[in-house]
Amino acid sequence: MRVLILGSGAKDHAIAWWFAKSDLITDLYIAPGNVATSKFATNLPHINPADPIQVYRACVTFRIDHVFIGTEAPLLTGVVDYLNQRGIDTFGTPTRALKMESDRAFARAFTDRHNIPTPRRNLFSNYEDLEKFLSRNEGMRYVIKSNTVAPSRVMLDSKDTAALLAFAKELLKKGPILLEEHIKGLSITCTLLVDNRGYMMLPLTSDYMFTSDKDGLPTGGMGAICPIKPGEAIVENIKSFVVEPTIYGMKVEDLSYKGVLTISIKVTNDDMPFVVDYHMRFNDPASQAFVPLVKNDAVKLINAMKEDRISEQVLEVSNESTVAVVIASEGYPMNPVTNRRIEPVNPLVLHNAFDTLPLVFTGAVLGEESDALKTSGGRNFTLVGRGINIKAANENVYRYIDKISFPGSWYRNDIGTKFFANSEEISI
Repeated sequence: MRVLILGSGAKDHAIAWWFAKSDLITDLYIAPGNVATSKFATNLPHINPADPIQVYRACVTFRIDHVFIGTEAPLLTGVVDYLNQRGIDTFGTPTRALKMESDRAFARAFTDRHNIPTPRRNLFSNYEDLEKFLSRNEGMRYVIKSNTVAPSRVMLDSKDTAALLAFAKELLKKGPILLEEHIKGLSITCTLLVDNRGYMMLPLTSDYMFTSDKDGLPTGGMGAICPIKPGEAIVENIKSFVVEPTIYGMKVEDLSYKGVLTISIKVTNDDMPFVVDYHMRFNDPASQAFVPLVKNDAVKLINAMKEDRISEQVLEVSNESTVAVVIASEGYPMNPVTNRRIEPVNPLVLHNAFDTLPLVFTGAVLGEESDALKTSGGRNFTLVGRGINIKAANENVYRYIDKISFPGSWYRNDIGTKFFANSEEISI
């Protein structure tokens, strides 16, 4: 099979690395790709993955059998619909189903219709109504989000009324905002491969979304651990109260598709899961954490989705655990500094040649040689440590993380510690 993967970030690198291990791959392409993906795939650096026409022409030129989309930009521009209409197998979310992510008010109404637990919320279109509501609920903790697709950091979780109003004032210039109650609990990312008849649940992860464990800023994700083993009762609750009614609801509302569905969940102390958000794609850095543990052949799984039999597949996973840590640029998430020269990286390390070292998944980095790379965005690398448990994986990744550095680079130093150390509750 000749496969094209769209994207260039660390998440896309991890997905391509997974596909590259398949015995059924004859040729693997990635558009545009990065310095690391060029080791095992053919990069198409001049293809804009969000341009349907460019992607289609690449498919024709390279005789692509299958296009895999796990990232958001090509979904938002309708690449899936465009390719499928032209007879190219493309697994990703079609436009008709994107409103599950792009319209949070719709998604919350969907959860109501199908009795799926979700935070109480209100939609506000103007500042005055929000101000009146918050004045009546002074001291309550809320989460403010844009109602549309937006980076994860475009949110505020606070009980400071003045801060909530100031944050909302800027968001309201671009459209309605959602004000939700704060749900206290364990963050779990549930990633599903879905088709028109069922789903496969990939290993559960827990993502660290803030810049620090105390009063940090929300980000796109600074780390993740996998697998989360919250106990049989919680897993069953996630399936019964969240996953299965979601899959059923999507089927009856003509929202089913063949691709990836990620559900961000908070599990409270009474083991009840609440849907925080739907994402019609893979999440970063959850993907970098679970991909190394999945032993199933990626192509066999997409073939099963093509035939609507993904629910018949048996998930095969390693006995190891992973801890994924993001290395970010100075100023991230608000104003990341770019064009910083990265200290030369051993090519064998960059291309994951050593099983005993952490995996390196490359993100916002420009350059074609390991000794001539520069930063191009906020999150530049994800290092993934592996071990017999979370503690061992944590030790593995932090032992080597400083091998990749550049001026102003930083990372959280506590990814995973909550799960093996006696510590105070932290924000993840």
